[in-house]
Amino acid sequence: MNISSDATSVAGASADRDDRDKDGRKTVQEYIDETPIWSDGTVVSSSPMTAMQWRIWILASAGKFFEGLVVFMTGVALPLIVREFGLGAMEKGAVGAAPLFGILIGATALGGLSDRVGRKRMFIVEMILFAISLLLLVVSPNYPWLLVFLFIMGAALGCDYPTAHMVISESIPSVARGKLVLSAFGFQAVGALVGTGVGYLILYENPDIGAWRWMYATGVIPAILVVFARFFIPDSGHWLVSRGRIDEAERETERLLARNPSYPRRVKLTVPSPDGRLAGNEPAKAGGFRLLFSRRYIRATIFASVPWFLQDLGTYGIGIFTPTILATVIGAQTTHVHSIASLIHNDMLAAKGAAFIDALLLVGIVGAVLFADRAGRIRLQVLGFIGCAAGLFLASLSVGAEGGTKMFFIFAGFMLFSFMTNLGPNAMTYLIAGEVFPTHIRGKGAGFAASFAKVGAVLTVFFFPLLLRSIGTETLLYGLMGTSLLGAVVTWVFRVETTGINLEKIG
Repeated sequence: MNISSDATSVAGASADRDDRDKDGRKTVQEYIDETPIWSDGTVVSSSPMTAMQWRIWILASAGKFFEGLVVFMTGVALPLIVREFGLGAMEKGAVGAAPLFGILIGATALGGLSDRVGRKRMFIVEMILFAISLLLLVVSPNYPWLLVFLFIMGAALGCDYPTAHMVISESIPSVARGKLVLSAFGFQAVGALVGTGVGYLILYENPDIGAWRWMYATGVIPAILVVFARFFIPDSGHWLVSRGRIDEAERETERLLARNPSYPRRVKLTVPSPDGRLAGNEPAKAGGFRLLFSRRYIRATIFASVPWFLQDLGTYGIGIFTPTILATVIGAQTTHVHSIASLIHNDMLAAKGAAFIDALLLVGIVGAVLFADRAGRIRLQVLGFIGCAAGLFLASLSVGAEGGTKMFFIFAGFMLFSFMTNLGPNAMTYLIAGEVFPTHIRGKGAGFAASFAKVGAVLTVFFFPLLLRSIGTETLLYGLMGTSLLGAVVTWVFRVETTGINLEKIG
């Protein structure tokens, strides 16, 4: 049945239903979730997305795309940066850790501000900060300034973790929240693939030590265009209601749900109580970060934060094996770099292999999009953690193997780990963190969870090579297997299933 062709009958039926409503008031999410009724009484299976809802989804997806683009492009740019600035091992590690540390700080310090100043405002600010830092990164004069600009860029990307999630999830129907949030998150993998591909093409066309600057420059103009477009979306009606700004919330919700012909004919809002029952128009009281650790919300905080932390330990740890995988996929490289030409040759080989591996990330994300709303968040996250442990076990079998068998176990383990982490914990932890907290602390909660997770990422970047040398590959893999299984246990013990749940009922 074509919704657009019969929009008039839908609009009329919707307006009639508004008139039949007892007091004419609904919550923001009830208006978003409202399913039209055709003139013959047939109920549409779900609420059709408006043009504005799709625009918001695209602009939020752009943020995840840029994250994948610049973070994975850094992997291609890093050898050139090291050579241009004459960096040692410690300085090289700092370049890799600076964006992660920025994400750690930005997710909480900036993402949490969305509860105070609004979703839309931070949605714009983060992209302005990203565009400026990216432009400054292109013209970095020396190593210290390079670190500063990488950190600021990471902080902007960290703010995007909670903000982009909330901008989408607070604007779309509950039944579609899982697949739309995760499909936006999947653009991180698309950006990773494009970033490594762009890095390779620039090196191919411009085999020069300064080519890394042109790599980052490719993202500046698209980022500016996204900044401009974000000014023209409505703010979150959920957030405005939580601040007691009911009139503004009604206007912004009408903008969000604008259709031609229009339905609903008008938006008249009421405020949901924490248990989902309709209440008066009293705004919810905002709280500080200590509210996340109160008796009421500690379960949600643990559930959103600890599994994500454990997931990042394994995900960034397994990255240590990427060079071995690349050697298997693309063959021998120049072992000793004696010139800029040989350095660029090695970098182009690595970019080819990285692009191949990045393409594998999409498989798991597609699975998460397809099954998140069907199988549920908890089931996929537990299954994913167990699958990650199985992949690490396969990789551990390579320690005592030789030749082709050794390569098989490493490659099979890496493949299984990558698929299961993207099907389960890598996708689900991001999705869950933006769903388990009520509106007035959702930014703080999701931001804290992302920051806590990146503590694990930063620790892994610094300590994984040291542990690899001191305790050995097999023992370290067994340790990561343990953290994956612990992630499954914590997920199950502290589980809060949010699949298809109205966000106004969370809390």
